[in-house]
Amino acid sequence: MKFIFADSLDYVEPRYDFLADRSPPGREPYWDDKFPHEILGHAPYDGVLVSRGIADRRMSSAKYTEAQARRFRTVGGREFLRFREADFPGSLLFGDCGAFAYHKEKVPPYTPEDMVEFYEDGGFTHGCSVDHIIFEFDPNAGVGQGGSAEARDRFAITLDHADRVLRAAQRLGERFVPMGVVQGWSPASMAEAARRLQAMGYDYLALGGMVPLKAPEIHECLKAIREAIGPRIRLHVLGFAKADQIHEFAGYGIASFDTTSPLIRSFTDAKANYYLWGPDGRLRYFTAIRIPQALENPKLMRGVKSGALGAEELQRLERNALAALRSDDKGDCPIDDTLEAVLAYSVSMEHAETEVARSKKLGALRARYRDTLAQKPWKQCDCAICSAISVEVMIFRASNRNKRRGIHNLEVFGRHVHALRELDEHA
Repeated sequence: MKFIFADSLDYVEPRYDFLADRSPPGREPYWDDKFPHEILGHAPYDGVLVSRGIADRRMSSAKYTEAQARRFRTVGGREFLRFREADFPGSLLFGDCGAFAYHKEKVPPYTPEDMVEFYEDGGFTHGCSVDHIIFEFDPNAGVGQGGSAEARDRFAITLDHADRVLRAAQRLGERFVPMGVVQGWSPASMAEAARRLQAMGYDYLALGGMVPLKAPEIHECLKAIREAIGPRIRLHVLGFAKADQIHEFAGYGIASFDTTSPLIRSFTDAKANYYLWGPDGRLRYFTAIRIPQALENPKLMRGVKSGALGAEELQRLERNALAALRSDDKGDCPIDDTLEAVLAYSVSMEHAETEVARSKKLGALRARYRDTLAQKPWKQCDCAICSAISVEVMIFRASNRNKRRGIHNLEVFGRHVHALRELDEHA
């Protein structure tokens, strides 16, 4: 089972000054910053996935500038991502059409032939057929049952485009592996789609539409698909949001999956921002300590503008919280004193809440922060991020810290997947 990281230009500035909270003058993000595989010194994943929705300037989901999109097509994905085969032997470059970016459209904006050209220009090793997402889901609909007229149209479009992609991709030869995308509104319809893709000639299928589904529903889909196509066809799970539960899906013969979850959770999750691989082989999670920049955080600035907060007092509390955390990291500040300094600043962030709501939130934060400070997980990790910046990785504060924590999570998650793979090979 291979771990494919879905990239969205998730790089960081290697020379960032954490004490001054600034990048060096004249920084050019793409050219000066480092991708996860660069700053870690190795790739924590088996490959990278690039969605066309990220690279296409016409899409609302686009992350590339026009110059970056042009460079990607000119020099190829490997060179653009600095993920060269010579530096990362055996690594993979996956691609998909970014179907979420056009899910409101009646038909996909890309033809199968155009998509294959994109894969050729980018030098992809694997590429998904053009699909159209089906958001409906009925776990009880049997073969030929259920599905709105729109869902059935999207089902037919996805299969038609898959057939055309397979034929168009023949000219790329064995260096490229086409992947047929499965869409459906039920386990039975997905199994039927998988059966038809296998009959077309696909030997690698990618399961779409998994993001909104709960784990038991994904299990039902995988079970139905495996029963329909047998054990030899390789399966990839697209956008596997349940990445932390990947061990639960080992029995389905999943060849690969892509996810951004370990990185995204570093700055979107309310509790589980920092991963640590425990001695029992399980992932453990810790809460990052929120110390936003006093005069840049929108929530705090609204309080200043309304007169509820004072700018100078905010800055004083911010400095105290940062100083206490850094002293605690060196063993020079008791945990209780550090907690009080951090929570004093946290009170400001909850200034608009009622006393009861604020007290409840701060009580929950106190418990989670105490655990983080007592365990000091960053001192238990030997990755390049934690080794270089110590407690700064645990401070929830702007992109260069938060994405570094996310990159650390990729490292830990990559080790976790590798360990699962070894267990599976020896089973």
